[in-house]
Amino acid sequence: MKVQRWIQAHTTPITWVVAVLIAGGYLSKWLQAPRLYAGLLALASVLAVVPIAMHAWQALRVRVVSIELLVTIAVIGAFVIGEYNESAIVTFLFLFGNLLEQKTLAKTRSSIRSLTEMAPTTADRLRADGTTETIDVDDLVTGDVVVVRPGAALPVDGTVADGDGYVDEAAITGESRPVHKTVGASVYAGAMLSNGFLHVQATKVGDDTTFAKIVELVEEAQDTKSHAEKFIDRFAQYYTPAVLVIALLVGLVTRDLRLAITVLVLGCPGALVIGAPVSNVAGIGNGAKHGILVKGGAVMDDFAKIDTFVFDKTGTLTQGRPAVTALTTFSGDEDEVLAQVAKLESLSDHPLGQAIIQAAEQRGLQYAALPLAASEVIKGEGVTGTIAGHRICAGNAKLLARHGVALTAAQQTALTTLQQRGASSVLVAIDGALVQLIGIADQLRPEVPAALVALKKAGALHLVMLTGDNRATATTVANQLGIDEVHAELLPADKVAYVKKMQAAGRHVAFVGDGINDSPSLATADIGIAMGSGTDVAIETSDVVLVQANFQALVHAYQLAKKTVRNTRENVVIAIAVVVFLLIGLIAGFIYMASGMFVHEASILVVIFNAMRLIDFGGRQKNQKLDASA
Repeated sequence: MKVQRWIQAHTTPITWVVAVLIAGGYLSKWLQAPRLYAGLLALASVLAVVPIAMHAWQALRVRVVSIELLVTIAVIGAFVIGEYNESAIVTFLFLFGNLLEQKTLAKTRSSIRSLTEMAPTTADRLRADGTTETIDVDDLVTGDVVVVRPGAALPVDGTVADGDGYVDEAAITGESRPVHKTVGASVYAGAMLSNGFLHVQATKVGDDTTFAKIVELVEEAQDTKSHAEKFIDRFAQYYTPAVLVIALLVGLVTRDLRLAITVLVLGCPGALVIGAPVSNVAGIGNGAKHGILVKGGAVMDDFAKIDTFVFDKTGTLTQGRPAVTALTTFSGDEDEVLAQVAKLESLSDHPLGQAIIQAAEQRGLQYAALPLAASEVIKGEGVTGTIAGHRICAGNAKLLARHGVALTAAQQTALTTLQQRGASSVLVAIDGALVQLIGIADQLRPEVPAALVALKKAGALHLVMLTGDNRATATTVANQLGIDEVHAELLPADKVAYVKKMQAAGRHVAFVGDGINDSPSLATADIGIAMGSGTDVAIETSDVVLVQANFQALVHAYQLAKKTVRNTRENVVIAIAVVVFLLIGLIAGFIYMASGMFVHEASILVVIFNAMRLIDFGGRQKNQKLDASA
C-alpha cells in the first residue's frame, strides 16, 4: 500500500524519467547500440506501465473495465512481440496526456480555488475596552464585532457598526466595482476592503456565511453530472469491455497480435469520457466568477432548453422600493404641503408613506418639528391629523369620501391619468378641500428593458409576468418592458397554476423571483432562478441563484448555459470523429499503435482546451461595458 501511494504521488517525475529513457534509447539506436536501445525502451515501458496498471487494478476491484486496463494489456502484448519502442511510446504518451489533462483541468477549477483562498483564517475581534485580539475565524460567534483594515478580507457576514469604506464584493455578487459601505450597510464574508476602515458586527459566521454557502454550492455543482455525462458513463460501461472483445476477435481471426494490440490502443474512449465533465466544470466555474450559482450540469442542460421566462414584478422587474414619481399641487405651496404630509406619514410604516417621507427628505424639508395633534391612522384608508390648526387628510378616495371631500372634474381627470400610468395615488386634503395629488410607483430596474431584448436574442420565445399587483399597474409595466403576456392580481397558488399550465402546453419554463415569496413557483418551474443576495431560502429553493440581483447576470447565465451545452456537444463530436479517423487509418494502414496513441492523447487535449474557452466567456463583453461606462 505504501509503494502504491508513493508511485501515485510521484507519477509526474516518473513520466519525465520515462521521457529521458526513451530519448536515451533513440540516441543509442543512432549510435548503433541495439541492445542498449532495446534495454532502455524496455525499462521505460516497465516504469511507465506500473502506475497505469495500478489504476487498472483499482478499477477492476470495483468491477470497472477502465482505459488503463486496455493500455496495460496492450503493453503486455507489445512485450510479447518484442516491440519495446511501441510500448514505451504508448505508455509515455498516456502518462504525459494525463499530466497535461490534470494541469488543464486544474485551471478550469481556478475560479473556485481563488474563492476558497480568499476566505480569511483569522479575524481581529474588538474587545470591550476598545483593544483588539487576533483569533481564529472558527472562534467567532454571532454578535462579535470585528475590525477590518484596508486590503483585508471580511471574515463574517454582518452590518457595519462603525466606519466607512469601499468594499470589493466581486467574489460574492459579481459586482466589478467597489461598493461604498457606511454604518448600517450589509457586508459579506470573503469581500475585500479596498480602502477605509470598518467595524463589522457579525450576523453569520463560519459555514453559515453567504461566502461559505457559495463555495460549498459551486463545489457540489461541479460534481453533479449533466445528462450528457450520465449517458457517456453508461455508454463507457459497455464500450470499454466491447473493445476488449473486439481486439480478442481480431487477434483470433487475423492471427496478428500487433493488429489486436493496436485495436486496444485506438479503442480507448478518453476524449469521449473527459469531454462532457470538463465543459460542465468550466461552465459552472465561469458562472461562479460572475456571481451566478448553477446547481450542477443537469441544471445547465435544462436551463439551455428554456423558451419561456416568467417574472414576478415587485422586487424582480422593479426595484421593490416605492418612490414618489408625480406631484400635482392644486393650491398652496407644494413643499409646505408635502412636509405636512410627511409629518402625518411619520406615524405609519406603510410603504407609500415611507416613499413620501423619503421624497420630503430628498428635498431637504424640515417636517419633523411640525406640531401634530389629533392624529389617527385609519387602516386601509390613510392618516389624518391637525397641524397648525388645519385638519389634514392623506390617503385614498375612501378616506376623502369619509371626510366629505369632493373632487372637481379636473382633479378627477388628473387622478385617472395617474392611475392609468400604473402609479398608486395619495390624495391630500386640507380643511375639506383637495390640495395635492401624490403619485407613487415602484421604479423599474434600469437594466431590464435591454436585458429582456437580449434574452429574446439568446433564444427566449415567451416573456411572461405574474404579479399580485392590480391589473392597471401590471399592464402598464408590461407595456413599458415589452412583456408578451401578463396576469395580475394573483395569489402565490395562482402563480403556480399558471406555471403548470404553461408546462402542460409544452413550454420549458424558468421562473424568476426573489427566492422567498415566490418559493412555490420557483420549485414548480423547470428552472427556478432567484434574484437575491444569496439568502438561505434562495439558495435552497432555486436551481440558479443570481447573487447580485441584476438582469445582466440573468442574460449571462442564460447565454452561458447555451454555450456550455453547445461546447459539450462539440467535444462529443470531436471525440467520435477521432475514433472514426483512427479506425479508417487502421484499415488504410497509415495509423499504428504509437501514432494512434498520439492522436488519442491529442484529442483529449483538444476537448479540454475547447472547454477552457468557457472560463473567459462573457469577460470581453463585460470589460467593454465597463470601459464604456467609465
